[in-house]
Amino acid sequence: MRSVRTQKGAPRKEDIVFRHSTRTFVVGLCALAATTVPAAPALAAPTGGAPPAPHTAARALHAQTIADLTTMMRDAAYAHAVYGLFAAEADRQGLPAVGKLLSSTAQTELDKHLREAAILAGTVGSNAANLRQAIEGETYEHEVMYRGFAEQARQDGDLEAAKLFSEIAADEGRHRNAFRTALAVVTTGRGTVPAPPKADMVSVPAGLPKVKAARTKANLDTALHGEGLAHAKYMLFAAHARQTGNAALARLWEGTAEVELREHFAGEAVLAGLVRDTRENLRMAVTGERHGATMVYPGFAERATAVGDSTAARFFRDTAADDARHGAAFQKALDQMG
Repeated sequence: MRSVRTQKGAPRKEDIVFRHSTRTFVVGLCALAATTVPAAPALAAPTGGAPPAPHTAARALHAQTIADLTTMMRDAAYAHAVYGLFAAEADRQGLPAVGKLLSSTAQTELDKHLREAAILAGTVGSNAANLRQAIEGETYEHEVMYRGFAEQARQDGDLEAAKLFSEIAADEGRHRNAFRTALAVVTTGRGTVPAPPKADMVSVPAGLPKVKAARTKANLDTALHGEGLAHAKYMLFAAHARQTGNAALARLWEGTAEVELREHFAGEAVLAGLVRDTRENLRMAVTGERHGATMVYPGFAERATAVGDSTAARFFRDTAADDARHGAAFQKALDQMG
């Protein structure tokens, strides 16, 4: 999915903020000049149970390939979150077949596209490294990003958005503190990993934006992408924690991921007017998938090929083909609606 988010591959002035806002996903990339490409072929989507966590593998990737994989992960995580909301709206409208199509595509974005990109980028490290990365990102969002967004929303008269941004800033501080405690437990072997937070589930019905200022809308877009990626990454970190025998840490990751998706992302989606009538949702999805299939991922593949990152190039080509299929399936569903 490409269109209900910012057009993929196009530079955005928010990208500098985004580098900090996505749980220091890009902070983690500072170490990726030394990360590796998997020797094994790309993994298929899991058929059941928790998927294995991606790990670092064999050869350093070119910086541009890493940047393109970063964009890929951001967009796949966002697509997973948005298609889930679109599916719920289709179900509310009595369109179960459309809802099933959207749900299955959402899982492909998370279980296949994002996971394979994470494997290539070597995103998941040790439990301690994952916690440090999350602490850095949560600290930025708590102290800088969301507080700044709240102040700007107040200045622009978007008081509902200002309130939500302030609430999320406080949540991120609590997440940061819990991760700090967990890091002490992991590194010293003493103490107890905190219990996971409970998400205050937010329903996202179809509706128009509840904010007026262009700046608030842009900040919501940045925040939505960050929350979507945080959810996806924390689920990868949870899988790694379980594989290494740390069930308590896995539960902390999973609970925090739920807050990011079901509470933060959902609350921001309501303000942004992200969900519309199912026909409009499908139209946006068709446009986005076609853009990814014909423009974005072929371009990523060409760049990866030019610098010798052949595994990444193949992955981008495969993803473009998936997007083409998704776009065709969405168009068919739209046509059948009349």
